[in-house]
Amino acid sequence: MVHVLSSRVLLRPRDPQASRDFYGEALGLAVYREFGTGPERGTVYFLGGGFLELSGRSDELPTATLRLWMQVADCQATYEELAGRGVHVLRAPLREPWGLIEMWIADPDGHRIVLTEVPAEHPLRYRP
Repeated sequence: MVHVLSSRVLLRPRDPQASRDFYGEALGLAVYREFGTGPERGTVYFLGGGFLELSGRSDELPTATLRLWMQVADCQATYEELAGRGVHVLRAPLREPWGLIEMWIADPDGHRIVLTEVPAEHPLRYRP
């Protein structure tokens, strides 16, 4: 059995500064730590219960199978805030058949990000 002590998602952006601007400024994620120097320096952001690390650089296109899932308290307020900051929203908030409210955005490399609200009446909020 693997005993996981910590985890993070690693992204190798095509334009590291554009990605730092997006995650740090547009989304407002707090920085956990930075390392290295220069344009490809690493920046690790708090991502709720995990971390998102941007480091290095890649000329590869993003994989269509990667999605970042971030839970927010209020999807509509998040939508208004991000749209006001100029973030391109792929899909406005919508209640899904499974009961969650989801909206979609993409980072500068095209990685899809789903922002999710768990409504008060949803079973995920139920704690016996």
